[in-house]
Amino acid sequence: MTTHVTIIGAGLGGLTLARVLHVHGIPATVYEAEPSPAARAQGGMLDIHDHNGQPALQAAGLIEEFRGLVLEGRQAARALAPDGTVLFEEPDDGTGGRPEVMRGELRRMLLGSLPAGTVRWGHKAGDVRALGDSRHEVTFADGTSVVTSLLVGADGAWSRVRPLLSDATPEYVGMSFIETYLFDADTRHPAGAKAVGDGAMYALAPGKAIQAHRERGGTLHTYVALRKPQEWFAAIDFTDTRAATARIAQEFDGWAPELTTLITDSDTAPVLRPLNTLPSGHRWDRVPGVTLLGDAAHLMPPSGEGANLAMYDGAELGRAIAAHPGDVEAALTEYEQALFPRSAAEAADAAHLHELMFGDDAPHSLISMFTAHK
Repeated sequence: MTTHVTIIGAGLGGLTLARVLHVHGIPATVYEAEPSPAARAQGGMLDIHDHNGQPALQAAGLIEEFRGLVLEGRQAARALAPDGTVLFEEPDDGTGGRPEVMRGELRRMLLGSLPAGTVRWGHKAGDVRALGDSRHEVTFADGTSVVTSLLVGADGAWSRVRPLLSDATPEYVGMSFIETYLFDADTRHPAGAKAVGDGAMYALAPGKAIQAHRERGGTLHTYVALRKPQEWFAAIDFTDTRAATARIAQEFDGWAPELTTLITDSDTAPVLRPLNTLPSGHRWDRVPGVTLLGDAAHLMPPSGEGANLAMYDGAELGRAIAAHPGDVEAALTEYEQALFPRSAAEAADAAHLHELMFGDDAPHSLISMFTAHK
């Protein structure tokens, strides 16, 4: 007999797991807090890597459909000095292994690949408790509950499932991103559009940065990085868009106007994104009937790997469950034995990249990395 799998969280990792299980004929239900697939914007662009994200989609039987979502030319990268001088530029010549897609489109593809009713929307996990004999009960905010013998926490940084396995909690890394958008930028914001170029743009200095990406339809999506304590951001009223963007831009006084316009001319209210991390090398002892994937298991600073790792986790967990029919513990043991060293290595790489981008030698440290890989 095949165990029904209960997945908490309909992000990319949870959906990839559900899809790989479906490919193998294994039933699963995904419980998601959001009320509908369109409840909120799903973030910006993702580069899907040929060593983890793409193999996950291959295992899900979706690689050809994925290729139809790729935005050509977006692997281009450039680094600018604060005065706008181009320090490094690399065009997208089509040979890179990190094609770019919109996160929302990738999620819709995964959702569309699942049988109707697989995802139960509007189910926000509350209390999660062990019942013994490998069984767990999840109680949702609406008062309903489910009992399962195979529970997977794919519910992100603030996972409600993780406390079953680990006392670890996310900690602030000392830096936050502020997210802004410019729409129809080639027409309405030509200087900013020219500065960003065809793909990703990095304007870095120690402890701060203006980073942007060209998305679909002339949209420029910016992440402003500032190394500041959380109290500093708490003093800014982000409900006052004009005052908040002016205060953030003040940290970049003297920078080229084509860069600061990515902050001050935002077509959306600025959104604060504090960066948190779980301890590097986070792991747990085997607990029967439950495991984690994605940020719930190995939250780390942004490095371009988060979504790729979550999908790879989901695919590997699905593969392990399919390879051990009727033996859930063998499947979870095999999955976790590979997960822990993989996650630890990626967390170390993420911390190193964070230092290259925002450390004392920025931007030269990042440019050296770029040129070393050419």
